[in-house]
Amino acid sequence: MFRINLEKSAICLLLLLLLKSESLPATASNGDRTQFYHNCRQNCERTNCSADGLEIQEQAISFYGQTIFDRIFGWNCADECSYGCMWRTVFAFMERGWPIPQFYGKWPFLRLFGMQEPASVIFSIANFVMHFRMLRKFRESVRSDSPCYMLGHIFGLVCLNGWIWSAIFHTRDFPITELLDYAFAYSIVLCSFYCMLMRMLHRYSLFLRGVITLACVSYYINYFAYLSTGKFNYSFNMKVNIATGVLNAVGWFVWCQRVRYRRPYYKRILRFYVLFALAMSLELLDFPPILWILDAHSLWHLATVPLVPLYYDFLIEDCQTLLKEKEMTGSYSYFNKDI
Repeated sequence: MFRINLEKSAICLLLLLLLKSESLPATASNGDRTQFYHNCRQNCERTNCSADGLEIQEQAISFYGQTIFDRIFGWNCADECSYGCMWRTVFAFMERGWPIPQFYGKWPFLRLFGMQEPASVIFSIANFVMHFRMLRKFRESVRSDSPCYMLGHIFGLVCLNGWIWSAIFHTRDFPITELLDYAFAYSIVLCSFYCMLMRMLHRYSLFLRGVITLACVSYYINYFAYLSTGKFNYSFNMKVNIATGVLNAVGWFVWCQRVRYRRPYYKRILRFYVLFALAMSLELLDFPPILWILDAHSLWHLATVPLVPLYYDFLIEDCQTLLKEKEMTGSYSYFNKDI
């Protein structure tokens, strides 16, 4: 009963996030809409920047004192004006006792070594490192002729790519880095769903698995193309992510229910998704960054780091078990679909 309640709680949390996506921030926020911020930016760019807003005028170079990291990550004069005026607006709000404002849908973050959101960058890199280490452990622990061996590699490589672009986007928010971050973040969600389907169908015909693979790849290419055209729809993208995640979690929960007496290691994947849903609930929170660095989104990235080994440990034990069953029976029969 307790386990079933955990499953229901995890699904409810995911559905709650789906509802929250209705109220995602728009491109404009109370901070950047103020006349104070607008005037500050205009005066700064007119006084300190070249006509195209890229170069800092000679008299203002020492004032901004850009580091080598700022220059490497492309902080031009207009960006410096935006960053400086953001903080002037924040302090003006605080002096009047008003709530901390957001700017273009984001909280104000303290820039560190040229990174716009340093905590999210560091925790994205931490996720990348954890996936890299666990993928290496998977390769060392699982024989290449094991059933579902390739699924572990597909999942690992897709996750590595996704976390690279997460780190890049949180370092500098440009339209192209935003697109690639959101697109490849969804590739992780969709890949998890695909791996769940392939695990359930690994004893079925190659034709059926090939059709499903082609369908998933075609769907992702089409979705990537959709994200690449027109105005980015944050709410719709979140809904698609949560909906895919819910389907994925439900699929694994059904599998756990079916194999709970035959495969005791099912608890690993069950524990992963319950804890993952709890960690994802951080996205329900919305508060100004602690010390102007740690916000709910960065803490969500941090929370996923220790969960990564749970997923790979399940993959390792599952592949090892499937290999033993394969060797015992000689070969899989397509008429034996027991998962």
